[in-house]
Amino acid sequence: MDFKEYQKLSRRTVLYPNKDNNFVYPTLGLSGEAGEVAEKIKKVLRDKNGVVDEVIKADLAKELGDVLWYLTQIATELGLSLDEIAETNITKLVDRQERNKLKGSGDDR
Repeated sequence: MDFKEYQKLSRRTVLYPNKDNNFVYPTLGLSGEAGEVAEKIKKVLRDKNGVVDEVIKADLAKELGDVLWYLTQIATELGLSLDEIAETNITKLVDRQERNKLKGSGDDR
């Protein structure tokens, strides 16, 4: 599956209010799901000495899938293509790498 197909298929599962005119709902969902990922990682550090076993990997894969779903809905609500977002992002990162600017902060480095 590629991003274009995922973006199209995931749209069939949208149940939130004002679909096609509501980028706020999936933005809030993304924040919540990212928090769940962070919470699971925190518990790995606390309870498992930082060791990620197969059960934790499976749980994280599910949560990351939810992150992907919400990210996809935000992009779709805004009329953005995940393929284009991914391509633009990797182009930016490769450019920073070539200029030795991966470290540091700021969007325009």
